[in-house]
Amino acid sequence: MKTLLWTWPENGARSSDGEPVNDAAEQVGPVTISISRRILPGREADYEAWVQGITAEALKFPGHMGVNVIRPCAPSLEYVTIFRFDSYQHSRDWEESTVRADWLARLKGITAGEDAVQKGTGLEFWFSLPELPATHPSPHKMALVLLIVVFLLVLAINFLLGPFMTDWPLVGRVFVAVFLQVILMTYIVMPRVTRLLKRWLYGTD
Repeated sequence: MKTLLWTWPENGARSSDGEPVNDAAEQVGPVTISISRRILPGREADYEAWVQGITAEALKFPGHMGVNVIRPCAPSLEYVTIFRFDSYQHSRDWEESTVRADWLARLKGITAGEDAVQKGTGLEFWFSLPELPATHPSPHKMALVLLIVVFLLVLAINFLLGPFMTDWPLVGRVFVAVFLQVILMTYIVMPRVTRLLKRWLYGTD
């Protein structure tokens, strides 16, 4: 699976023909968007209210998978907001929506400088840590961890459920195994494995 990571200004840089730069229309799989913003002193409460408002709107869009907000520790005034979508197209629908544009316009006088935005797709989705939004493990580490996790999950699912599905058609058995594997990896296994192996994966404590 291909992975992709890039940075671009919040208003969306475009080429001379009007197309977005770093277009990933051919990318598939979940997308994680990390946005870092510096807040003007004394405007923290206004920004908190803004985050609640735009989050409520984002959650109404198809494919939205949740939001994480990392608040700064004094003396820093940099907030990090992380949006997740189930596909590139759904993330683009949100990014190009008039709803989002209207909310971004309300940031005037609240934030300082340009937003730093990073987007990850592919294998990076499985290794996303909110506290390390702009960091991703090396591809060979991600592949090694996924190989072990997928093998163990497939083995466990077949061992536990195999005896009950012996009379099922092949398509049904495969669907159940894949469905359970994806759900377990996304919501239970990979978040815990990533935290457990955080030091090795990211080279940090």
